[in-house]
This record gives sequence, C-alpha cells and structure tokens, in this order.
Amino acid sequence: MAHIQNSPRGASGSAAVTTPASASAGSWKEVTPARKNVDVPHGLWLKCPECAALIYRKTMEEQQHTCPECRYHFRVGAQARIEMLVDPESFEEMDASLAPKDTLNFTDKKSYAQRLLDEQKKTGSKDGLRAGRAFVKGRPIILAVMDFNFMAGSMGAVVGEKITRAVEKATKENLPLVIVCCSGGARMQESTLSLMQMAKTSAALARFDEAGGLFICLLSDPTYGGTTASFAMLGDVIFAEPRAMIGFAGPRVIANTIRAELPEGFQTAEFLQEKGFIDKIVGRQELRSEVARVIDYCGK
Repeated sequence: MAHIQNSPRGASGSAAVTTPASASAGSWKEVTPARKNVDVPHGLWLKCPECAALIYRKTMEEQQHTCPECRYHFRVGAQARIEMLVDPESFEEMDASLAPKDTLNFTDKKSYAQRLLDEQKKTGSKDGLRAGRAFVKGRPIILAVMDFNFMAGSMGAVVGEKITRAVEKATKENLPLVIVCCSGGARMQESTLSLMQMAKTSAALARFDEAGGLFICLLSDPTYGGTTASFAMLGDVIFAEPRAMIGFAGPRVIANTIRAELPEGFQTAEFLQEKGFIDKIVGRQELRSEVARVIDYCGK
C-alpha cells in the first residue's frame, strides 16, 4: 500500500494531503461541543395540530389563539376567552368567592379535596366557570364562561350554581345572557350532586325564557356530557366554533356500543349544523360582531 506523506507539492506535481488541525490535537476533549439553543425560551414555537404548520406563539395569540395558516382554534382558558369577547375592562365578575367542597369524601387517584387545591393553584380560580356583567360592542350582557383548564371544565355544584345565578341575574335585569361552553361533562367526584345541576340550570333557563329573555350559547371544543344534555342546547341562538367537537358520549364510545362505523366528521360543529343542532359556525374574529348583531336584531 502506498504511503501518503503530508508534504508540499512534489516534483511530480501531485497534490499533498494536509492533515486537519483538529486531527492533530490527538484528543476528543479538545473538540468544542455543539452549542445548545439556550437563548430560545421553551414554548416559543408550536405545531398546529390541524395543518402541522410551525407557528410563532405570539402570532397565534395575537390572532385570538388561532392558527395563521388554517385558522385552527386552539383551546383557551376563561380569562383569555373573556378578553377576546367583551369590551376592554368591562367585565365585572360575580360570585368569584364560591368554591366547591368535598362533600362525599371522594377519592380516585387522589382525594377530591387535594385535587381541588391543585387545580385552584394551577388556574388561580376557585372553580371551572367565571360569570359576571360585561359589554360587547357597547351592549350590556350577563356572561358565563366555562374553563377547560379546571378539571376539564367539568360541571359540579359550584359551576351549576354560578350558571343559575347568572341566569337569574339576567332575568331580573332583563339583559341578554351569553354562555361559552367548554366541558367534558358532569364532575364525577360530586356524583348525584353534579347531575342535579342539569335540572337546576335548565329550570332557571325555562323561567328566563318565560320572561322573554335572550340566551346566546357558544359551543367550543369540546362540549360533552351533562353540559350538552342540559343548558348548552337550550340557547335561543346557538353558535359553535369551527371544528369544535360536540356531543354527549364520545365517538369512540358510541362506535363501540353500536358496533358500526360512524359518518365522516361525526360530532363536529359542521356535522351538527348540517343536522340542525346549531344555528351558525362562527370564528373568533367574527364572534363579537355576531353576538352584537343578534342582540340588536332581538331588540335587547
């Protein structure tokens, strides 16, 4: 085998092979390690679950938590929802001090009492709904917003009580009522106490309807279980966000129960609109205008 020397170009004109400086170091310890991106904050970018586009988080938030490429609607908490819907600094919260109790001493993976403390610390709220007075483009309303961040927006005694009080306040003051639904259903840790809220909220809405009240309901992703089976489907006008999943039991449970393939798009807002369950699909950019338009049309 020929021996290649690290020498200048020889008399024959052949090129010499130069040994890299790093190779002459003789140790991997002398090689500079790759630099990590320590200056990029965690969560600055995210991937859209619908179109897989890489999104700058601040841009997404500025566009009301929607994907700038496909308008996918990301889930938002109650505070962000309130800020997007009502006039700036017009929201006056009611019954903020109401908090649930572990009446049944319920324990699953952890005690319900501990779970409540953990959720309250995480969200800064007493429970999974915020209600109060507000203005939408100058129109006064009573607003209730469910928070999926708190135990998946499940409806317990406090959530049902706050909705009922909001309905009664709207009845007394003859104001339009707007409820934003985002819930996995009734709260299992409260058992029958949770299920009772379905009848309680529905009865309050029946009295509100008899008094000539206007109830606008927005169904966001997801709206399921006891929420759908009670007040969520009782609106005079029912809006839904694009591609929101809405139903009672989940599609997988239904498919396993009836042993049949479900239609394409089953339980999406678009599917329900086609079947007459909702009135209109409204994106977040248009929601304020749509709510104000309905209030004006109904003379409220």
